[in-house]
Amino acid sequence: MRIRLITEEDWPTLKAIRLAALLDAPTAFGVSHASAAAQSDAQWRERAAAAGRGGTAFWLAFDDVAGSADAAHATQEPAGMIGAGVDGGGRYNLIGMWLRPERRGSGAAARLVDAVKARAVALGHARVVLDVAPENARAARFYANQGFTFLDEWEPLASHPHIRVRKMAWLAPATA
Repeated sequence: MRIRLITEEDWPTLKAIRLAALLDAPTAFGVSHASAAAQSDAQWRERAAAAGRGGTAFWLAFDDVAGSADAAHATQEPAGMIGAGVDGGGRYNLIGMWLRPERRGSGAAARLVDAVKARAVALGHARVVLDVAPENARAARFYANQGFTFLDEWEPLASHPHIRVRKMAWLAPATA
């Protein structure tokens, strides 16, 4: 499994996998499929380029295949994606985690979360936060296994306000 931070040139792949995620799990994200599908290619390109300017970053997970990494990226569909960035309150947020159904349980999700944790620490953040619906027991259990704990912070999911999500946080290990 290879995890790779996307670049601006990856915008078509980001668009395709994000739209697939929104179709697969329409109530798991803060945006609807309809609103994401309505965004222009220029908006998707801008989103993909944002990491290079300190904005929200996205990573893709690819299964290992024979041949060079560049050749694999050109023809291979990603197994999953994850995003992360700093919110208006200065917190480093994990967002948009999704794996293709056939790749769930493969270890790819943990590798994607590790990429977010490493970037957070490299950027000087002592913790990573995320939102999860506690009813999504599989996701909540997965994040708990990755070292996240529930906070006493709740909010409505932007795309589906009747769903309340709860914050979880991971604290970076203290360094000597």
